[in-house]
Amino acid sequence: MSDIIDFIKDYRVIVLVVLLIGSLASISLYGVPQGLDLKGGSLVQIHLEHPVDTTTMGTVTTVLDKRLNAFGVSDIKVRASGDQDVIVEIANVQPDQVAKLIGTPGKFEAKINNQTVITGSDIVSVKTYSVTGNNWEVPFTLSVDGAKKFAVAAQGKTGQPVDFYLDNQLISSPEIGADVANGVPTTDVQITGSNSTKDAAVNEAKGIQAVLQSGSLPVSVSIAGIQGISADLGDQFRTGALMAGLLALIVVALIVFVRYKRPILVLPIVFTSVAELVIILGVMSISHSVELDLAAIAGIIAAIGTGVDDQIIITDEVLKRGKVSKRRRTGLNLKIKGAFFIIYA
Repeated sequence: MSDIIDFIKDYRVIVLVVLLIGSLASISLYGVPQGLDLKGGSLVQIHLEHPVDTTTMGTVTTVLDKRLNAFGVSDIKVRASGDQDVIVEIANVQPDQVAKLIGTPGKFEAKINNQTVITGSDIVSVKTYSVTGNNWEVPFTLSVDGAKKFAVAAQGKTGQPVDFYLDNQLISSPEIGADVANGVPTTDVQITGSNSTKDAAVNEAKGIQAVLQSGSLPVSVSIAGIQGISADLGDQFRTGALMAGLLALIVVALIVFVRYKRPILVLPIVFTSVAELVIILGVMSISHSVELDLAAIAGIIAAIGTGVDDQIIITDEVLKRGKVSKRRRTGLNLKIKGAFFIIYA
């Protein structure tokens, strides 16, 4: 009994217990960040027209992140890949829903008589879109200088169209009203349009609002590749990975049992492997810098599988030490402590 008490008081055991409790608490509170191959979603590779410097690449990733957030997409990750590519990871969203949104520069222009009068840089803020039936409206606010330019260009042109372009594509051509053609600057402007269905109108209005809010990209871009993973497939991957992990633990236990034929040695070694796994997942849940994907799971399974070699070496040393030890601590105490040592090795 005294040996067990001494073992529990050992600082290494105390540290292990604290780490396990902390890891379990972190996992329960924050969860473990999962990659796209487990939770489903889209991975879009965007190719820039030409290589850019770090500052320009930072602008590109910031604009894309703002654009997706404005569109209402959550759980996104935008990162640079070299100096000419950007990787966008979007959870729980299929690629066709966002490819058009992030694969265009977002260049906005308003033209009267084919002359550009305002651009995206003249927009100060964008208000929430509204949809009535199949018709949509996206209101926005111009800067004072932008409003003056628009008023001068529209003066005396009642009934003529104002052509709104997004990436050189005409999206709306409302007529200039008498209240706009009087030459008095107004900062409140709206783009209107319609679509075949209400859902299509909502998506179009939401996309235009997102582009206007985020601004244009400093360089032309194109979609280089799209990969979509369904949530159902992610569930299958997750289930398969869990089964593989359990199988690895069982194999480790069988190997140790075959070697020593003593169940009392199997338990601490298996517990050590499980503890190591829990601590790894706990660190991942706190840091959020590494996601649990298939590659990470493969690494964890490999660590569990190959870790049996270290476990056997440590156990052999502990057994040898237990035979020659003249201390009062029993061989069992040394065995368990030696098995736990693998966590810190």
